Amino acid sequence: MKHDNYIVNNFIRANSIEYRDYQINLANQTTNENCLIVLPTGLGKTAIAIQIMAQYFTIGKKAILFLAPTKVLVHQHYEFLKNTLTIFDIALITGEDIINKRKKLWENSIICATPEIVKNDLIRNIIFPDKFGLVIFDEAHRTIGNYAYSYIASEVANHAAKIIGMTATLPSEKEKATEIVNNLRITKIAYRTEDSPDVKPYIQETKIDWILVNLSPEMKQIQNLLKASLEDKYKQMQKYGVMLSSNRSLSKLLKLQNYLTNKNKYLTSLYFTTIRIHYALNMFESHGATSFLRFCERLKLKKFGIDHLFNDVNFKRGIAASQIIQKTGFEHDKIIKLKDIIKQLDSKTIIFTSYRDSVEIIHDKLTEMNIPNGFLIGKAGKTGLKQKKQIETVQKFKNNEYKVLIATKVGEEGLDISEVNNVIFYDNVPSSIRFIQRKGRTGRKYSGKVFVLIAKNTIDETYYQIGKRKSMAAKNMSAQISHILSNPTKSLDSYF
Repeated sequence: MKHDNYIVNNFIRANSIEYRDYQINLANQTTNENCLIVLPTGLGKTAIAIQIMAQYFTIGKKAILFLAPTKVLVHQHYEFLKNTLTIFDIALITGEDIINKRKKLWENSIICATPEIVKNDLIRNIIFPDKFGLVIFDEAHRTIGNYAYSYIASEVANHAAKIIGMTATLPSEKEKATEIVNNLRITKIAYRTEDSPDVKPYIQETKIDWILVNLSPEMKQIQNLLKASLEDKYKQMQKYGVMLSSNRSLSKLLKLQNYLTNKNKYLTSLYFTTIRIHYALNMFESHGATSFLRFCERLKLKKFGIDHLFNDVNFKRGIAASQIIQKTGFEHDKIIKLKDIIKQLDSKTIIFTSYRDSVEIIHDKLTEMNIPNGFLIGKAGKTGLKQKKQIETVQKFKNNEYKVLIATKVGEEGLDISEVNNVIFYDNVPSSIRFIQRKGRTGRKYSGKVFVLIAKNTIDETYYQIGKRKSMAAKNMSAQISHILSNPTKSLDSYF
C-alpha cells in the first residue's frame, strides 16, 4: 500500500520508505521461494530487505538474521532498520562483543551481524540455526569457497529458514555464479538492470572518461628492468623443461602451481620468485615508486625464495632507480593527472585504489594541495582503521568535511556514502563485480562522472580489457540463470 508516495505498513514507520514500483515488485517475487535479488548499486536493496522483513512478520514467528560482510556495513544496516521498522528488539552483533553479551543479544527478533561471528557462535552452540525463519545475505556474491556465508546457509537451510541473497551483480564466471546459487539454495532470481523500464526513472546518466597516462622515461626504464628480470626467470624455468606460454601472464603462471611446486626445491623457489616479480612489476606500473619499494621491503620478510629475487641484477637496478626518483618527490605520472582532475572538480569525489600504500600517497598529495580529504581502509594490520574510525570517516564525508574520500575495497561494497558526483579509479580491477560497485557510487540523484586512469602499455590496459569483457558477461548472467531455474527440466550444472 502507498500513501503520499511512501510505503504504508504496520511494521514500517510512516514516511520512511519511498514507494518505488521495482522495489515492490522485487520484494513480492521473494514471497514463496529462496530468492537472489540482483539490483545495481544505489537503487535501494536495503529498502527491499525492509519490505521483505515486514512481509515476513505478518506470518513468521522466528527471528530474522541480516548479514553483511563488514562491521561498518552491518552497523549501517542496523541504524537503518532502527530508524525504519516499528520493531524495537533489533540487535547488532560483531566480533567486538564478548560472549556473555552476545548470548543476550541473540534473544532479539532481528539481528544484524557479520558472518564470521555467526558461524563461530553456531559452531560453539551459542546460537542454534532453528532460531531463524528468515536470513538475508547482503553482498551475496561472496558466497563462494570457504567464506562463512556458505556454512551459515547450509545450517539454516537444514531447518527450513527462508533465504534471501542481495547483490549488485552476479560474477561473470559461470562456475562462480553457479556456486553462489547452489550454496544459498536459491530457486529464483529477481533482477533488474539499469535498462529496466521501472528502474530507468531512478537512474542518472554516468559518463565514463578513460584517461591514458604515458609513463615518463624514468618510469619506462625501471619498467624495462623489471621486465628483463621477469624474462630471465622464465628462461631459467624453461631450462628445467617447464613448458611455458609465450603469453607471460600472472594468471597462466599461477595455474602451474600444483605442478611446479611438486618439483625440486630450486625450481619451486624460482617459480615463487617469478610470481613475486609479476606482482612487483604490476605494483610499479599501476602505483609507482613508493608502493613498489614498500612491496619489496615486505618481500624481504619472506623466508623462502627471496635470494633469486634480490640477487637479480636487473631487479636490484630497478630498486635503485626507484629510490632515486622517489627522493625527487615523484611517485607516478598518474599523480600529476590526478591533481589536474581534482582541481577541475567542484563537488565530492571518491578515489578508489586497491592498495593502502597508494591511499597514503594520494592522501599526502591532496593534503599538500590543501584539499580536505579522508581515507577509508579495512581494519586489518597496524595501519588499519577500526570500526569506529571508519564510521567517523564516512560521516565526515557525508557532512562535507572532506571533499575527497580515498578508499580501498572496503569502500566499494554497499556502504551508503551519500551522494557523490565523481568517482576516480586510480587503478583498474579485472573484476566485473568491483567495477560495477565502484561505478555505482555515483549517478544516484544527479548525473555522475567516472574517471579511469590507465597507464599506457602496462597491466592497467590488460585489466581494463579483462574488466570490460567480464562486465559484459556479467550483465547477462542473471537472465541466463533465471531462465534455467524457471525450467524444471534443466539444471545449472548441466547447463554450464
